[in-house]
Amino acid sequence: MDALSDSALTLVLDASTTSGTVALFAGSRVLGAHSVAMGAGKEDSLFPALQQLLARSGMRPRDLGAIVCGEGPGGFTSLRIAAALAKGLAHGAGCPLYAVPSLLLAAASLSDVPVGDYVVHAEALRGERYVLPVRRDDGGFWRPAGAAGRMAAEKLQLAVSPWQRLAVLSSPFDEDLALCMPVAECLASARGEWRDRPIELNGWEPLYGRLAEAQVKWEERYGISLPNAPVVRS
Repeated sequence: MDALSDSALTLVLDASTTSGTVALFAGSRVLGAHSVAMGAGKEDSLFPALQQLLARSGMRPRDLGAIVCGEGPGGFTSLRIAAALAKGLAHGAGCPLYAVPSLLLAAASLSDVPVGDYVVHAEALRGERYVLPVRRDDGGFWRPAGAAGRMAAEKLQLAVSPWQRLAVLSSPFDEDLALCMPVAECLASARGEWRDRPIELNGWEPLYGRLAEAQVKWEERYGISLPNAPVVRS
């Protein structure tokens, strides 16, 4: 199938952090955007926000030419909600679904960072950080410069200079170049191979980063391994 078009009516959503974000594009023009609180124990407000966004823009799901969903890594429950919404809408609308790295989308929210190589990092619990090497090119576009993974915070602090670290929401370190977060309406600045082909609706799952605590405890209790969704490489 075709690469993501810069002219299609595109719905973008990401829920990899405690803030879910949705945006609707007509080509490169943002028709509307909204953010909601996410996380365990929170009422699901991502779908209502998405419905309101389409309604305010006078659009229906069948009008969509493409959907883009943040693939993680990040919060397990929030990622599942966003992925289920994205796949259901793509199936119903008969349009392709693309998966953008959430850490790349976070970097794309930064417009005042010089051209160069950076590492975006986010909370991964247990003293670890999710990391993604990224590059900002001469055109101001952000691209992945390697694979996403997990790294001990102490190792990241030693391996990457403060002026090359971009932290999502907050940082355990005293100095980072900038704080950022995934913002759906900044998608136009995120490039890379993820745009080249849509994902398969039947088999795709987001990158959760690690197994949910509930699954870990269940497997320990019953001594049975459940089928695993994709996790970020360590």
